Amino acid sequence: MKWKIFGGKWQKPKRWITIPLIVLLVIECLYLLFIYSSWAPIARLRSMAIQTSMSTMYHQWIAKTFFPKSVVDSVMQPLEAARDEQVSLISHWVITDPNISAQASSEEDRFFAQFSELDRASVTAYLTAHPEALNGGWGSILIDKSALEDEGTDMRTTEGDQVLAIDAANGITLVRVQQNGWRGVLAIAHDPSRLSVQPSSLIQSGYGQTAGEIAKAHSGVLALTASGFMDENGVGSGGAICGYAMCGGVVVSPAHCGYGYKRIELHEDNRLYILNVSSPVSSDCTDAVEFSPALIVDGKIVVDDTSVWTALNPRACIGQRSDGAILMFSVEGRQITSIGTTVVECAEVLARYDCMQAINLDGGTSAILWYRGKPVTRCCNLALPEGRTLPNAFVYAGS
Repeated sequence: MKWKIFGGKWQKPKRWITIPLIVLLVIECLYLLFIYSSWAPIARLRSMAIQTSMSTMYHQWIAKTFFPKSVVDSVMQPLEAARDEQVSLISHWVITDPNISAQASSEEDRFFAQFSELDRASVTAYLTAHPEALNGGWGSILIDKSALEDEGTDMRTTEGDQVLAIDAANGITLVRVQQNGWRGVLAIAHDPSRLSVQPSSLIQSGYGQTAGEIAKAHSGVLALTASGFMDENGVGSGGAICGYAMCGGVVVSPAHCGYGYKRIELHEDNRLYILNVSSPVSSDCTDAVEFSPALIVDGKIVVDDTSVWTALNPRACIGQRSDGAILMFSVEGRQITSIGTTVVECAEVLARYDCMQAINLDGGTSAILWYRGKPVTRCCNLALPEGRTLPNAFVYAGS
């Protein structure tokens, strides 16, 4: 420690001056290290922070304020290249349903043939402890522990995830997926003929409705976020759809999204197909929305987190298994208990459940999954327990 002359006398510098200076110096060094270091772990964390900020119109100021433009550009340019790669991704699957459940000899066997994602031993143990669930037979099982305040069940899937609900009459399983600081709910809906995209009843007036409101208006038992919408400063009403949208054969938004975006179409064969936004809408398409990126095409994961797709956000995704079952996945985010996740991790979860085609949908504050009269995932804006108002939603009709 150097001494300085003050008033003709040698005096030691005041600690209240030196400590803050040292702290500021350390902070500046750490900041520069975070901004410019090429060390892989720091570079990945930097990319994640910038992409997370830049992925929403409302939070882009964070990246633009704390990172030099050259650094932001260097992170976002590979993301644009990844969008270029999305253009060639188009699904071509043709799969016939073997109808395994019809070949099963007993009602119990037919149940487990249909609900193939369930771990039979854990379900049997649960039903032994709760025999009332079988009062109406295997085809009428209704176990619902999916409310936000519920703790789920002791049942597991074959992948080891916790089962929240089994709804045999509607062919639905709800699964808690939790890993790496985030949590979400995966809905497996076994009858794709019940799926459709339904609009807000207020869409012609320029207003959206919550997923639950849209589902109730169309006899839905399950609903998930669908199209994105114009959301200036995060206060959009949910009424201005971004991209092409078709609901029940009716075009509700004719304009297509930009280059690199994808369209997911539901066809008359009850299959989901992924196309480019520039491709003509298929003649047998009944419902469609556009977003990005495609996650799985013909059974192959088509997103890679080595350099892109690293933003951590609340997520909503839809896909379809090889047997036709619809997969609706919503991840909570921007919360202490769940920070959000990447599209790559979403794709990996869906792939574990035999997903053949899948696309990322509008996430952020819009991401929500609704089941039997209630949201089963939390909106990242806790002031909106039912979620944001949306222009439309994927709705799975109840029996």
